[in-house]
Formats: sequence, structure tokens, C-alpha cells
Amino acid sequence: MESDIHTRIWEEIGKAKSCLVVSHVRPDGDAVGALLAMGLGLKTLGKQVQMVLCDGVPGSFKHLEGAADVRNKAQGEFDLVISVDASDLRRIGAALDGYRKPDINIDHHVTNDGFGRINHIQPKAVATSEILAEHLGHWGMQITPGMANALITGILADTLGFRTSNMKPQTLRTAADLMEKGADLPEQYAHALLRRPFTAARYWGQGLSSLQKRDRLVWATLTLADRATCSYPGSDDADLINVISSIDDFDIAMIFVEQKNGTVKVSWRSIPGLDVSRVALGFGGGGHPAAAGADIPGTMQDIKEKVLETTYNMWVSWQGSGQS
Repeated sequence: MESDIHTRIWEEIGKAKSCLVVSHVRPDGDAVGALLAMGLGLKTLGKQVQMVLCDGVPGSFKHLEGAADVRNKAQGEFDLVISVDASDLRRIGAALDGYRKPDINIDHHVTNDGFGRINHIQPKAVATSEILAEHLGHWGMQITPGMANALITGILADTLGFRTSNMKPQTLRTAADLMEKGADLPEQYAHALLRRPFTAARYWGQGLSSLQKRDRLVWATLTLADRATCSYPGSDDADLINVISSIDDFDIAMIFVEQKNGTVKVSWRSIPGLDVSRVALGFGGGGHPAAAGADIPGTMQDIKEKVLETTYNMWVSWQGSGQS
């Protein structure tokens, strides 16, 4: 079955002359890394390629090769549409407005609903970039230094620098292989995980000042007013969720980020063994057992009440099952 998927993807790429590559809204390092690696790889095969992120490339990743070519909206017609690192069509946002569903869907989220014509989903992979690093060669592409930097960025971002509980020895071997292909690990680590603009640091301050807790749950909020106060240009949490989830003696961390379209972006992080993707799925989102998210329509107050109650009840049930 695995070899059949690779053959089908290789055949689809081989016969296509023009390709559209997309990923999800509010792109993180894995979305950007996977998008750029796939786009650059297709270009090495002589394909005409458009790479599209409806929210653009975050500042932390604009140094990567090909980032300047990423568009906010697709233009023209394409023989092949490829989605990377998106668990469902809603996560792609407006990038595919006016276009068909993806022909190829490559992802590592356990909640992926198989929306592509060909679906290559590997939930055990730490990042979609890891999938591509291992399989681009099967699809006729040789990894260049620019692609290697993009892929190692994706792996670093989704593992928080090789620190997440789903890390495995093969991931370190893959990273070493990417370094041999030209990836600058220290440089990409700094861009993905260490450096932050001044506005993001101020934004963190707004969120940290809102911290609240209930038993072993901790959460913070970021409003539109907070964003305006700090002049923060993005619509995400500037990775504040990773700071909150590092607080000791808590099982679940959450952040609520108000959006201009009348929704609230909710992110969950949990300790191993506690599957918050089930909660996210119930609110129309998805992700991984230990890291999930959802965009929920409504007011901040209403959504916080519903999400906190549902999440708390799941935590209580988990405690009662004897897994604590």
C-alpha cells in the first residue's frame, strides 16, 4: 500500500506541467517548510509552480529560499494541486478559492479527513516536513540546500527543537541527513525557535498578564485590542502557547486568540497520554493528541466558557480513568 501511494504521487507529478502548492492559514514553520520544499523540488523538475499561503510567510521564515515567491492567492490554471500540512479544507482558508480540491494531500495530523484525491497521511511523523524529507526522492526530486533548510525548519518547529514526546531516533537521523545536504541547523534553529520581533515580545506580555488556572488547566487570552496595543502584525499567538505549556505542574495549556472575522482561534497543548485533539475535533478543529487547535465562531467570552468547560470535563474523565 505504501509503495502504491508513492507510485501514484510520482506518476501525478511526472505528467503535470503546472503545479499549485498550498498549506494552512496562520502558517507555522512546518507549513512554510513543507510548502517551500515541495515547491522548490517541483521547480527542479522543470515544473511551473505557484506556492500559496493566504496569510503569507511569517517574518521568522522569510529568509528561506523561495519565501519571496509565495503568494496570498493563486492565479491561473494548474494540472496538479498539492496540499501540505493541512488537516482539512477549512484550514487552507482562501488559498483554494475558485479551485478544485487538492489532487494530493500530504500531512501528519491524526485528524486529517482525507480530503485529497490521493492522501498520504502519516500521523506518526513528527512533521509533514519529515515525510517530505524521507520521500521526495521517491517522487523524483533531489533535495537541494535550500530545500534542506526548509525541511529542517519544519521539523524543528513542530518538535520544538527535538523536544516533543513523539520524537524518535529516525527523526534525528533525518535531520543529520538534511545537514549533509546543506541545512544549517544552528541558523534555522535560531530563526524558528529563538528570535522574536519586539512586537511579539510585547504581545507575549499582554497574554501572560491574562494567565488563569483551574486545577491542572492553565490558559491565556489575546484580544484584538492586545494586538493593536503591541502593533503585532500577525493573527496568531506568536508561539505564546509554547511558553504557557512549559509552566510546571499543569496537564493542559490553552490560549484563546480573538480574530477579526468574528472567530476565536483556540490552541491546546497537553501532557503525553491526554488527547486534546478529541476536544478540538468537537469544535470543528483538529491536530495531534498533544497539540491541537480550532477556529470557533462567536465571542471571546462565550467560546472561553464552552471550551474551558468541555476541556475540564475531559480532564476530569481522564483523571477518573486512573491515567493520571
